[in-house]
Amino acid sequence: MNKYLVEFLGTMFLMLTIFVTGNWAAIGAVLAIAVLVGGPISGGAYNPAVAVALYQAGKLDKKDLAPYILVEILGAITAFYVFKKVVNKAF
Repeated sequence: MNKYLVEFLGTMFLMLTIFVTGNWAAIGAVLAIAVLVGGPISGGAYNPAVAVALYQAGKLDKKDLAPYILVEILGAITAFYVFKKVVNKAF
């Protein structure tokens, strides 16, 4: 699977969990599962700040930094719209 798609989906599910539950245990579980599943493919950043830290540590190529940040932001925005359109209407 494409590493950018993995970052997008991981960020989207993480943010959706934050929006829906706000529960630290659920958020931690989703993050742990996302890193376990997607980590070998993309490195499991799922956060622009983490992507920058991985770049600074030499674990992320410079050519991947901007695309990672872009897809992570898009994943978060997508999660927000899914929450507003689907989940929030149920309540």
